[in-house]
Amino acid sequence: MSYIILAILFLLSGFFMKYSDDLVDVNDDLKFATVFGVLCAIVSAVATSYNAEAAYIFLAILIGNFIALKVDGIHHIITLIVFILISLFLGIPELNLVILLICILAALADEVGHELISTITENKFLNLFFEYRFVMKVVICLLVVSGHFNILIFVCFLLFEIFYEIAGITFEKFN
Repeated sequence: MSYIILAILFLLSGFFMKYSDDLVDVNDDLKFATVFGVLCAIVSAVATSYNAEAAYIFLAILIGNFIALKVDGIHHIITLIVFILISLFLGIPELNLVILLICILAALADEVGHELISTITENKFLNLFFEYRFVMKVVICLLVVSGHFNILIFVCFLLFEIFYEIAGITFEKFN
């Protein structure tokens, strides 16, 4: 799969993920949150099935959020089921379990840190670091530097993160 298509899948995934979360968290709108969640599941599963590096990232986010108990609503469960079904239907690339574990731990650290760090410290750097979930970004960058990931997957992941933030801004502006 070309990295251009992969980049589009990543940015759509980030946008749909955040918009779905905001629809529930702010508007308590399970119907449209589920629609956006399913859209996120579809694009994430397609990326997961066609690119091993994307699979590491999306599976890590999924498992990290699951372990952090962030899969906490019917919209998340439906999204999870759709993601799993599509990924299994299309197939998941062979993955190195050590790299997958590293990515899962990074995603988990981001989720736990995002929720807790501001209650533990007033350190601005740490608060910003975890507010914008930088553990996973650093880990993916290190996987690029070590030769395990292509630099373009890092760009794709940054697009995911940028469009995650754009979705939050868009949601605030139009709701």
